[in-house]
Amino acid sequence: MGLSDRLAHAWNAFSKSPDKKNFTPEYGSWTFGNPNLNYRPVVGDQTIVTSIYNQIAIDVSNVPIRHVKTDDNGNLKSYYRSYLDDCLSLSANIDQTGQGFFQDLVLTLFEEGAVAIVPVDTDVSPDLTQGYDIKSMRVGTILNWYPRHVRVEVYNDQTGQREQLTLEKEFVAVVQNPLYSVMNAPSSTLQRLTQKLHLLDAIDKQSGSGKLDIIIQLPYVVKTELKKQQAEARRKAIEEQLAGSQYGIAYTDGAERITQLNRPSENNLMSQIQWLTTQLYNQLGMTEDVFTGKADARQMLNYQNRTVRPVLKAITDAITRTFLTKTARTQRQRIMAIEDPFLNVPLEEMSKLVDSVKRNEIGTANELRPKFGWAQSEDETANQLVNSNINPMGEEQPPGEEPVDEVPASEVPISELMESSQNGTHM
Repeated sequence: MGLSDRLAHAWNAFSKSPDKKNFTPEYGSWTFGNPNLNYRPVVGDQTIVTSIYNQIAIDVSNVPIRHVKTDDNGNLKSYYRSYLDDCLSLSANIDQTGQGFFQDLVLTLFEEGAVAIVPVDTDVSPDLTQGYDIKSMRVGTILNWYPRHVRVEVYNDQTGQREQLTLEKEFVAVVQNPLYSVMNAPSSTLQRLTQKLHLLDAIDKQSGSGKLDIIIQLPYVVKTELKKQQAEARRKAIEEQLAGSQYGIAYTDGAERITQLNRPSENNLMSQIQWLTTQLYNQLGMTEDVFTGKADARQMLNYQNRTVRPVLKAITDAITRTFLTKTARTQRQRIMAIEDPFLNVPLEEMSKLVDSVKRNEIGTANELRPKFGWAQSEDETANQLVNSNINPMGEEQPPGEEPVDEVPASEVPISELMESSQNGTHM
């Protein structure tokens, strides 16, 4: 299909006209917040759950996801140039980069348990052919599930509003949370921990509200209506004394007794929170040191294998299955997460690892130099898989020197030995 045909058949998921509410002809609609962000945490939520979500989302989004070609064994062969690759690596839409898109995607995935990747702009209408290329995509919240369709809520950058669409599952990449049983199940460890943390926050807020929580025992029985009125008047009098005093001091009758109730109550809530936090870390394959930056290489490897890589696998498989046709998959096109094996290697160990990779002819110098932040070398040998510690073939001997043939003394004739001894030479 030619360029003019593609432009004529370009397609957009939103076909509604702009809403006139909050709409200006010069710029479009306006809002106080950023409506294109799909994940919206609870206001005032300062629990550890938010930190866990954010840390994993950042680590997942830091791994580049690319449209690639593979060899017969499924290994990376080359990058495939396409609009889809630009969306994944550079610009997912007018508001988000590729990294920001995946961070928003993971946060929504953890919060909802499932998320939809919605192609918004394509070069050809999906109604005409399955061989379309995606030019922009958005994160969509799944509202309703149907047998072959899903109803999603997606931000429309033309109207500036979030709109609902019903799309086929073959057109939308649906990503399921691989950690659903730990994060989103009703009785999961994370949900139980969240309830305990909110309960602890409620107790702390109540104890710090400024109330005295005291009981005044009067020297008479409060049963009749008259006695109740006298007791109420006495209570108001003490409140006025405390409110009007500079230091909060009030006086009482000698027969009255005051009991204060806001003493710290003894419970096992904190111990339950600590136990649930430990269980959550274990089930997610991480430790507290991962968040504090004190984790060693073994802990980071365990965290990458049990937490980050399952999420990346779920995302890449969903995109590959939905956005690449069967013909493209037959041509060995894939959506792959390109992980950096040197990312968690300390600097003091980097030189040993690089030397081993170079010496065993696994990587070239120009492939390893960017790991140190250095530009690639223009030397031709920098692109060759050679071991610099071994001389090339044919250069075992230094140039200009010829090998000396040595003859054992036992093979030299006796006459030559006698002649050399007379001349003062030694064989």
